[in-house]
Amino acid sequence: MSDDPLGFDLPPPARLSPGRAVVLVVIAVVVLGGAFVIGWLPRHQARAALERGSETGEGARLRVDVTTPKIGSSDRALTLPGSVQPLQETTLYARADGFVRKWHVDMGDHVTEGQLLAELATPELDQQLEQARAQLAQAQAAIVQAKANRDFSALSLGRYKTLTQQGLSAPADLDQRKAQADVDEANVTVAQANASAQEANVRRLVQLRAFSRVTAPFAGTVTARTIETGSLVTAGNATPLYRIATMDPARVFVQVPQDVAPGVRAGTAARVSVREYPGHPFEGKVTRASEELDPASRTMNTEVRVPNGDGTLIAGMYAEVALTLPLAHRVMQIPATALMNDAGGARVGVVDAGDRVRLVPVVVERDNGATIDVASGLSGGERLIVLATPDLVDGREVVVASTK
Repeated sequence: MSDDPLGFDLPPPARLSPGRAVVLVVIAVVVLGGAFVIGWLPRHQARAALERGSETGEGARLRVDVTTPKIGSSDRALTLPGSVQPLQETTLYARADGFVRKWHVDMGDHVTEGQLLAELATPELDQQLEQARAQLAQAQAAIVQAKANRDFSALSLGRYKTLTQQGLSAPADLDQRKAQADVDEANVTVAQANASAQEANVRRLVQLRAFSRVTAPFAGTVTARTIETGSLVTAGNATPLYRIATMDPARVFVQVPQDVAPGVRAGTAARVSVREYPGHPFEGKVTRASEELDPASRTMNTEVRVPNGDGTLIAGMYAEVALTLPLAHRVMQIPATALMNDAGGARVGVVDAGDRVRLVPVVVERDNGATIDVASGLSGGERLIVLATPDLVDGREVVVASTK
């Protein structure tokens, strides 16, 4: 029985011969050397090429494509929100105290100028008119009386002049008669003035009584009626009767921004659109502008008139007004790729006469996507670098590859 606890004998361990060990070491060295060469050699070559390119690029000139800025259109198309308003609108009030006897038109009715809208009963005014006419008759009678007294005084004065000349009357009596004649003449003037005042009062009351017939001041549409039969009305603006508006043509007010406000001119074509009538624009024209800017919004109130014979446009509608207005200054159009925005602000690269880069600050008017409108900084004759890159530095020499 074997002394091994496993119950069997293990084979003798394999022994590595010296020759095989040498072969394995050589193989390992070759594998590690190949891996080093494969990983390090491309990096070394790339770094060397980069260093050579940098050394060469320091003395080489940058190649650029250039173009000439174009004069952009001086017209700017814009769409502004607007509000539709009547051509004329007024609220009618009573001019005389009284009661509503009868009204003849209601909201939505179309009326003509001078058409009767309502009738008022004015009993107190009627009594005042009768009293004034009686006072006028009294004043006219006073004129007759004053004239009779004047005529009598004139005859009496003539008699006393004759008696005084004959020595039959004292001069004092003649002076008294003369003074009385002057007083009676003045009384005639006073009576005539009083009668004129009474006539004026009668005319005033007659005109005031005429306001018992409320008429339309202009042709239009009744937009509101606020009276009923029997309503008490008083003279003044305390009791409104009707509101009338004229909607042909309609007025559309828009607020034009400051940058194009100087270009607003009467007669400029405008297109008005409302969402209730899609695909149906209304053609109008600018009629007037306020000629001042609102200090809060920096916009100018502008009026556009639109024919509205069929009453399609309603007062108070929201509208959009399309206008094309000229700018107050010239703009230059450049490619969007030519604009450089960095810590130095908005700039473009220009190639000067010595083929050197010159960075020019510009003011952007509007971004059109593929192009940029520049308000200032360019005159139009520059050689503008098409593609702005970080390599563009003031004073760097460049080679113009092509002109577009």
